[in-house]
Amino acid sequence: MSWDYWREKRVFLTGHTGFKGSWLSLWLARLGAHVRGYALEPPTVPSLYELASVGDLLESRRADIRDQDRLAAELKDFVPDVVLHLAAQSVVLRSYDDPVETYATNVIGTVNLLDALRRIGRPCAVVNVTTDKVYENRRWIWGYRENDVLGGRDPYSSSKACAELVARAFRESFFQADGRVGVASARAGNVIGGGDWTPRQLVPDTVQALERGQPVTLRHPGATRPWQHVLDCLSGYLALAEGVHRDAARYADDWNFGPPDAESWPVQRVVETLARHWQVQPCWVRDRETHAHEETELRLNSQKANRELHWACRLKLDDALDWTATWYKRHAGGAKARTLCEEQIDRYMELPVPL
Repeated sequence: MSWDYWREKRVFLTGHTGFKGSWLSLWLARLGAHVRGYALEPPTVPSLYELASVGDLLESRRADIRDQDRLAAELKDFVPDVVLHLAAQSVVLRSYDDPVETYATNVIGTVNLLDALRRIGRPCAVVNVTTDKVYENRRWIWGYRENDVLGGRDPYSSSKACAELVARAFRESFFQADGRVGVASARAGNVIGGGDWTPRQLVPDTVQALERGQPVTLRHPGATRPWQHVLDCLSGYLALAEGVHRDAARYADDWNFGPPDAESWPVQRVVETLARHWQVQPCWVRDRETHAHEETELRLNSQKANRELHWACRLKLDDALDWTATWYKRHAGGAKARTLCEEQIDRYMELPVPL
């Protein structure tokens, strides 16, 4: 992967007002890309998008991925080299509250995007961002591979598995023959980092409790997830997009981006480590209320990305939690959100890939 590759590239980014989308917008601006974002209003208050003035660095379009005509018009007008599709309803618990919105956004939104690109017929590389939760969870202790069976027991996971099937169908039905549009799917682990205020998510809830000097309430303290820093996740998307743009026949496929198995920690350990980096005694209590089903064990096998894309997480989880705690503490102390992000982006790009 070459950071210089992105200079002057025309990148159409859906979901740019979200947590990952904001970090990615800042990074692409840092790399010299020309970005048009397409998304709804920022999903949280506060939001990294607003605090870091991300909208000053790109062309921002506030619109719904479910609006087929508007999306097609924006894509046709922009003529992208790369499309990074992050727009989604991405919260598992919210998918139980509103499954219709979840499926409409995650499935029909993906159909709208790919069908617009099919009708435009211009060459471009597409990365369809899904999740580690697209696999039929067998409660294995080893990581899922790209050729394992897709599934999903909750509306969010199921909707993302459906979006994967949509991408595969468009790739095989419309895009492989002419080779102009390359479509790949990226399945990343649970992302952490500064600037996330998504409700009912582990790190934002933990940070809020630490700032107030209160114990953290955990639904499933023993649940294991493939945690990774947001920059590790996004570097995978960038590496994949570059690969697809250079050689769609080789890279237009499904890819996992997650940490090694040893870095897949239980929730309790993540909270205790974050508290240590916050320099306070860890304190958490178990939530005894009944909650919707969430899987207890989940890991990703990323050997394919290690081997073919020369990608791996550059940050160990302990370091990722340190970077996260530092971001929030410095921001609470008055540091500018954009400055904090750009400093960490620059620092990250200087790290070696541990392969």
